[in-house]
Amino acid sequence: MIRDITLGQYFPGTSVLHNMDPRAKILLMIVYVVTLFVAETVAAYAFLIVTTLLIIAASRISLKFYLRGLKPLLFIMIFTAVLNMLYSQGEPIFEFWVFSISWDGIFRALFMVIRIMLMVLSMSVLTYTTSPLLLTGGLERLLSPLTYLKVPVHDFAMMMNIALRFIPTLLEETEKIMNAQKARGADFESGSLIRRAKAMIPILIPLFVSAFRRAEELAVAMECRCYESDAKNRTRYVEYRFALRDYLAAACCIAALAAVILLNNLVLLGSVGL
Repeated sequence: MIRDITLGQYFPGTSVLHNMDPRAKILLMIVYVVTLFVAETVAAYAFLIVTTLLIIAASRISLKFYLRGLKPLLFIMIFTAVLNMLYSQGEPIFEFWVFSISWDGIFRALFMVIRIMLMVLSMSVLTYTTSPLLLTGGLERLLSPLTYLKVPVHDFAMMMNIALRFIPTLLEETEKIMNAQKARGADFESGSLIRRAKAMIPILIPLFVSAFRRAEELAVAMECRCYESDAKNRTRYVEYRFALRDYLAAACCIAALAAVILLNNLVLLGSVGL
């Protein structure tokens, strides 16, 4: 399960998505998420699934890495689907105690699972094709107008950069601790839920100790290099500039949003017989 968590990982490459401006990718991901919530019909979701697969193909990263990132969210998707299936309106096709299942609930649960999957895949495309440094730098540039309101944008971007940077490190540390505990006879997979939760204590304690030690070492290293979060006229190693590919990607994303709205309206008009 630890190996299936791919959040924060970056796969270097030379694809079109890798070379895009990080600010454009962040904005387009937001537009894509809005598009997911706008979709309401089977045709719209089918269009979004095809679009997402094309984006994944453009990243030149194997599809298995994207699907691996969905495994840790399997319980959340099943739980969300069950809730949407049981608590929905419509003519019931099956009733049990105070619960009822209708076709409306089944479609709603299916749409919700697809929406979560596509949302996670879109965020994975962003993190897989953008290094943490470029990602936080682009986010800082997008939020830079908030500095006039005394919002510590640079501090927020720095914390996000450090968090993304240390996610793979902490996951690797967790796996090493689990393997060491298993070699000593620890069992994390059998027994009741409470027993398995108690078995995680020998992992959490050394993991927290290691995390605090790394945080202290990082703080000392930043102080030794005279780091100041409120330094004025800070220069940047990478200068961001929008290129033609960024504008074309924005046009394609807006066209996808328009297509989803059009598909929703066409199905709605067809259902009323117009």
